[in-house]
Amino acid sequence: MKIGVLGSGMVGKVLAQGFSNHSYDVMIGSRDIKKLEDWKYESGFKGLVGDFKQTAKFAEIIVLAVKGTNAIEAIDLSGKENFSGKIIIDTTNPIDDSKPPENGVIKFFTNNDSSLMERLQSHIPDGKFVKAFNSVGAAFMVNPDFDSVKPTMVICGNDDNARNQVSQILDKFGWSVEDMGKANAAGTIENLCILWCIPGFLRNEWSHAFKIIKK
Repeated sequence: MKIGVLGSGMVGKVLAQGFSNHSYDVMIGSRDIKKLEDWKYESGFKGLVGDFKQTAKFAEIIVLAVKGTNAIEAIDLSGKENFSGKIIIDTTNPIDDSKPPENGVIKFFTNNDSSLMERLQSHIPDGKFVKAFNSVGAAFMVNPDFDSVKPTMVICGNDDNARNQVSQILDKFGWSVEDMGKANAAGTIENLCILWCIPGFLRNEWSHAFKIIKK
C-alpha cells in the first residue's frame, strides 16, 4: 500500500515515519522539498520525498496533514485529479490563527452548520475522506503509550470501505476506533480538537488523549 503524506510539519513527519515503520511504502510531500531532504537525512526516514503533486500522484491513500487554513490550496497544488477515487485521511482542523485562544478555547473559522472536512469533500466530490488523527497531539499519533490503556480515535466519512481501511490502519497504530458514520459527524469530531487543546493552553498539559469507555 502506497501512502502519500501531504505536509512537512510535525504531524506530517510523524505520520510519514509511522507509516514507514509499519512497513508501508511512503512518500511525504512539501512545497519546499529541500526542507524534507534535510529532515530525511537527519531522521533516517526510509521513504521518498517530493512535492505535493508528486506525492498525491504516488499515493493509493493520501494523508492530508496541513494547516486547516491551507487545506484547499494544498489539494489544488497537488492536482485535484490525483485525489479521485482515493481514500484521504483528513487530519486537519479549522483553526482560525487570526484569533487567539480565550481562556484556553481556540477559535474555528467554521460554524456549527459545517465542518472543514465537509468543505473538502465538496471540493473533491469523488474523494473518500475519512476524518482521523485530529484530536490528539503529534507525539501520540503512532503507537501511543498510556500505561497499557488504548486510547480512542474517533473517525467518520461517507465511504464505508474507506472507514474500514482507516480503522485497520489505526488498529495497527495502537488505537481503539470509534466509527461515527457519515461525514456530517465531522464537525463534532473537529470540535474535539478544541477540547483537547484547553489543558494545553491553560496549564501547558499536552500529553493526553481521549478514551471512550463502554459497559
